[in-house]
Parts: sequence; C-alpha cells; structure tokens
Amino acid sequence: MSISDNFDPAELAKFSDLAHRWWDTESEFRPLHQINPLRLDWIDNLVPLKGQRVLDVGCGGGILADAMARKGADVLGIDLASKALKVAQLHALEANTQGVAYREISAEALAAEQPASFDVVTCMEMLEHVPDPSKVVKACTELVKPGGWVFFSTINRNPKSFLFAIVGAEYVLNLLPRGTHEYAKLIKPSELAAHCRSAGLTLEHTRGMEYNPFTRHYWLSADTSVNYMLATRKV
Repeated sequence: MSISDNFDPAELAKFSDLAHRWWDTESEFRPLHQINPLRLDWIDNLVPLKGQRVLDVGCGGGILADAMARKGADVLGIDLASKALKVAQLHALEANTQGVAYREISAEALAAEQPASFDVVTCMEMLEHVPDPSKVVKACTELVKPGGWVFFSTINRNPKSFLFAIVGAEYVLNLLPRGTHEYAKLIKPSELAAHCRSAGLTLEHTRGMEYNPFTRHYWLSADTSVNYMLATRKV
C-alpha cells in the first residue's frame, strides 16, 4: 500500500454524495454539529488553540476545522473527498472564517511533504472509515512537531457499540444514514492505543461521549464503551 491509497472508494463516494448537506444542522450531519462544541472545548482546554498551527485530518465539510480557526488557530483541513472540500471552502468564504485552508491530499502524502510541521493534529470520526488506521496514526505522528498533541475520536467495537452506534443510530433513531459504519471497522481503545504507542505517541487523556435519545443531548464522560476520544502527545 502506497502513501496515497489508504482509502476506500466506497467510503469517499458515500460522503461525497452527502457533501451538499454538511452545513445543514438538521441533516444527516446533525450529530457532528451537536458534538462539535464538546470536542472543540475538550481540545481547547488541553491545548489552547489560539496561535497554534493545526491540521485536521479527514476534515470533511470543515465543521471542526472552521470552529478551531474561530478559536484563533491557523488551520489546514485535508480530505480526499473533493465535493466535501469544496463545501468547506465555500462555507469559509460565506462565513468569512479567517485562518482556515483546505487541501485534497492524504495524511500519508502530506507527512512526506511536511513532516513535523504542526503543533496540533486532529483526526476525528475518520479512522473507522479507512482500510488501515495504523497508517493514518503513523502519518499524524510524523506530521506533528515533537511535544505536539494528536487527538483522535472513533467508535469502540463491542456488542454495546453495535447496538447503540449502528442499530440504534442508523436504523432506529435515523441519526445517521444506514451503512455509515461497518462493525468490523470499529476500533477498540486498546487497539488505537497500541497504534499510538507503535507510532511514538503517548496517551495522555481519554474521554467517552454519551447520548440520550429522549433529550437528544450529548455529553462527555469516562464511559468509552461506544464513542470515545484520545489525546496523545509525540514523544
């Protein structure tokens, strides 16, 4: 596998087909809009974003990248979904967001081009959509400066996560389009932590994210059994 082919064409097509709905807060991307303040504040509390050079890997339509730029960071968002990137760029123009740019390039290719160039790297809700997540973790490690922070978020793999994140979210509550996630591609925290250690990252903090379908409320907790985030630093 080369530095440019760690992607699934079907996954890119899936998100490209929905690209025009990225910034519709009542669309299939509503959950991302709802959790964005939680993950943004968590990152900003650990590493104040103002003045930081930040890379958002798998940025999609730019929901997190745009928010980090509004915190005062100098943000580059990268993705391989062309349509989503065009939506992100258009939104930045329409919203007059300063300090954010977007490129169609893989993390692996950018790591070869700009190693150790970023203070903070984020890779959120993306690892479960690529063939080899360990290669993305490695690329993120290469992209961040020594002592810099790398943040990941993904979904655990266990019976509870299958029930909540796939059956519940996609088939019962219709929070996400059916087929958004494949159970076999979900990643246990222990597996992601092992990828991080192999790449040269130390695990600093772990947070879970929970959802109440009756109140439609998300919150952070210590429960990593379904959705979770890792904060790591480069050794």
